[in-house]
Amino acid sequence: MLIAHVALPVPLHQLYDYQLTMPAQIGMRVKVPFGHRDAIGIIVNIDKHTDVDISHLKSIKSIVDESPIFNDSIWQLLNWAASYYHYPIGEVLFHALPILLRQGRAASKDEIKKWQLTELGKQFNIDSMPRATKQKQLLLALKNDTLQETDFNSAVYLALQKKQLIEQVRCLPDSTEWQTCYSTNTTTIELNAQQSNAIQSVNKQIDNFNVFLLEGVTGSGKTEVYLNILSHVLSMGKQALVLVPEISLTPQTITRFKQRFNAPIDILHSGLTVKERLGVWLRSRNGETAIVVGTRSSLFTPFKELGIIIIDEEHDSSYKQQEGWRYHARDLAIIRAKIENVPILLGSATPSLETLKNAIYHKYQLLQLTERAGNATLAKQSILDIRGLNLDAGLSQPLIEQIQKHLFDNNQVMLFLNRRGFSPLLICHDCGWIAECPRCDRPYTYHHKQHKLSCHHCDTPRAVPQQCPKCGSTHLVPIGFGTEQLEKRLEVLFPDIKISRIDRDTVSKKGALNNYLHDIQQGGAHILVGTQILAKGHHFPDVTLVGIIDVDGALFSSDFRATERFAQIYTQVSGRAGRATKAGEVILQTYHPDHPLLNILLNEGYQKFASVTLHERQLTQLPPFSYQVLIRAADRNNRYAPIFLQKIHDWLKANCDLGLWQLGPMPANQAKKADYHRWQLLLQHTNRKLLQKILDKLILNIEKWGESSRVRWNIDVDPVDY
Repeated sequence: MLIAHVALPVPLHQLYDYQLTMPAQIGMRVKVPFGHRDAIGIIVNIDKHTDVDISHLKSIKSIVDESPIFNDSIWQLLNWAASYYHYPIGEVLFHALPILLRQGRAASKDEIKKWQLTELGKQFNIDSMPRATKQKQLLLALKNDTLQETDFNSAVYLALQKKQLIEQVRCLPDSTEWQTCYSTNTTTIELNAQQSNAIQSVNKQIDNFNVFLLEGVTGSGKTEVYLNILSHVLSMGKQALVLVPEISLTPQTITRFKQRFNAPIDILHSGLTVKERLGVWLRSRNGETAIVVGTRSSLFTPFKELGIIIIDEEHDSSYKQQEGWRYHARDLAIIRAKIENVPILLGSATPSLETLKNAIYHKYQLLQLTERAGNATLAKQSILDIRGLNLDAGLSQPLIEQIQKHLFDNNQVMLFLNRRGFSPLLICHDCGWIAECPRCDRPYTYHHKQHKLSCHHCDTPRAVPQQCPKCGSTHLVPIGFGTEQLEKRLEVLFPDIKISRIDRDTVSKKGALNNYLHDIQQGGAHILVGTQILAKGHHFPDVTLVGIIDVDGALFSSDFRATERFAQIYTQVSGRAGRATKAGEVILQTYHPDHPLLNILLNEGYQKFASVTLHERQLTQLPPFSYQVLIRAADRNNRYAPIFLQKIHDWLKANCDLGLWQLGPMPANQAKKADYHRWQLLLQHTNRKLLQKILDKLILNIEKWGESSRVRWNIDVDPVDY
């Protein structure tokens, strides 16, 4: 009797055994009885062994697929990932599938209705119909295979069907081969020597696995390098995967790609419907699309013949999944490229320190673009000391005067404030009561236009109270400022200037971001207000002034990665100024003008900052010179989570080598979220393989402990948030 070991989408580190009474292969989806319901599973192994009494084993009900749902490379990648991130294989496999396939939908295109000639119609003499002109034309189109169904109304079809000359059949749509008509549109852009060198370096090694780091200052023409390399890959008949960190970057990227290539390009992100996502998945697997541009989860898209992977803004933390299976798309993309034996290109103006270290140690090939493309020059950067100055919605008078100057010259101004909403605090002026989310113990953010309070941690909304619940006062005042308040104040200061606020609140509707970007590209005096959505990769040729409103909090964070993130966001934001023929200027408002980080960034740039910070990390044995794992636990009563983590701490101390360093258990930085009290235990080791072996043994023990069932717990390998 054959036994199928089946993975199910449940958060348990185990497979489920079923009797296999029909032909099947590893990797096929199956329908199985699971508890009191039927479930879709995936066969992970087939043999004759089971630890369960065979008489108690249920049988697989049906086989969903005719062949394995994953190709060999994706299957290998997902199994490696489940092992490295120590996450249940069932959840990993199902995460990599479109939702409709998780539900058991056939992995094929929907059948379409198609008109065709009957046997009688094939032999029919068209000339014997002298008067029915439209019917003759339709028969002729079917015979010559030139039919466009919209050319004829339904009455013509029905008339011929009644004469038994044509019939309607159901069939799968034809696959299209884009390679036969592929071409590249010419461009007037002239490459500089560094761009040409980068393109040649990748193209010379296009047939084998290599990791390239394209480090280019903002506005240096990295996208043009991507386009030239993609042109070479597509000319070979191969496909490409391009990952971007945010949905906001996909419209601009897609537009440039479609202008350059006469080839099918698909976009894949969470804003698509489940049917649209399945369509992209199928077209890519069948080889019908040339390029897939998408966000993090697009990494698991199957390709018929993958030729290259490009990761734009590789440093961005959006590539790290923060819920459930906490994988890093950039790191897994490198593993996939190695399995598929294709090159991978990592692009960024501010590479992560992990990536830079690998380039320094020659694990990655470094390609540099040190100059801006064309006639553009780097923006002039300056610090504005706001100590003692009056601020109006975060704006100092010197900054307001500079904004006026640039707008007077019919230029555009970008103001960066990474805090959405009107105000981060609503307080009672009489007794000091603060409006807090009871589920998170954090202040609500006040949204003026919607007249509501919203928790930006658990998304719980609340109506603005009429009076203070503590003292009954009606004197409730907003404290602090966000992008909404900044926008309203600018409307007063500059009533005749168009203002666009771009943050999560304003671009949530489909097509909203595209409309904003279209307005900005029209040119003319314009103020752009936004969060980090504005900072990533956008090309605004008319922006000549970038004002950075309030970033001092990042200078004094307890997170050792905070300075790296600040340096990256500052460099990216400042890079939006002066990207075309107009000179640019960047003004950073701060209460700490003498802070060493600010002075390094302004006077010596990101490369110097990265060099200094890497040296500090090496001295302190912090990543990337060591490897970390964060074990999180949460419960509703704040009792079992610390006990659970303490048991893990004690077990590790008794069973592991002295090279393992532990910090905790301790409350998480955000100690409460959505009614759960959160604790964490940080593990660190200088040997990655030893740390992985420790985790393997630990998980086997945890699943035997009764304490594990009383808490929500997870393991985050290579964490980026603490």
